Amino acid sequence: MKKALLFTALAASLSFGLANAADKLVIAATPVPHAEILELIKPTLAKEGVELDIKVFTDYVQPNVQVNEKRLDANYFQTLPYLESFNKGKGTNLVTVIGVHVEPFGGYSKKVKALSELKDGATVAIPNEGSNSGRALILLQKAGLITLKDPSNALATPKDIASNPKNLKFKELESAMLPRVLDQVDLDMINTNYALEAGLNPAKDALVIEGSDSPYVNFLVARPDNKDSPAMQKLAKALTSPEVKAFIEKKYSGAVLPAF
Repeated sequence: MKKALLFTALAASLSFGLANAADKLVIAATPVPHAEILELIKPTLAKEGVELDIKVFTDYVQPNVQVNEKRLDANYFQTLPYLESFNKGKGTNLVTVIGVHVEPFGGYSKKVKALSELKDGATVAIPNEGSNSGRALILLQKAGLITLKDPSNALATPKDIASNPKNLKFKELESAMLPRVLDQVDLDMINTNYALEAGLNPAKDALVIEGSDSPYVNFLVARPDNKDSPAMQKLAKALTSPEVKAFIEKKYSGAVLPAF
């Protein structure tokens, strides 16, 4: 009888332990602000039974490749135009889970203090990835520096420029490399996450910057097979919590804007 009771107690204890075992999510993120925001909500998710393992990347390709290969569960670093461009180019089918924040894209310079000071033939560095390239060129068009054949083309490249009055020369580089050439070019079009990592303050240092109406929201991205899992939905809820909104507003002082 005692043995039976002991067995029952052990079985119940084991069952309870399994029921309360934490789900684990391995998430890729770029350092700023994505990984910082994920670190903020890590304790909250732990209380809800979700262990968050944050893998920091400094490029925009491997986070998608590894989610698609199921080496990672999700990533948090990209906009919808970039994701759509990646899916089309790589034949993947990654999907958005929820939009979290906007990082207004900006142009920076250590050689001029205003866009009007750019000389004929000035060198402008822009991202070489499709959607980010288009984003930079659309911003330059809004600033009056160039005219695109299709002003709404989110995947525009320098080949799509119809008018270039200042004869600007474009240097196309990987996004992560752009802050490193700030001293070498006349105007540097940099994603806000990389600008922040480089010690730039987009709200103060950018000569031209997107407004708060920017459509380039940064999303949590996963696969169709796991985007609706309970753990992923808990992560999505935590990323759009009042705690995260307050953190973004205080920490980044307008350089990053909540999208919820």
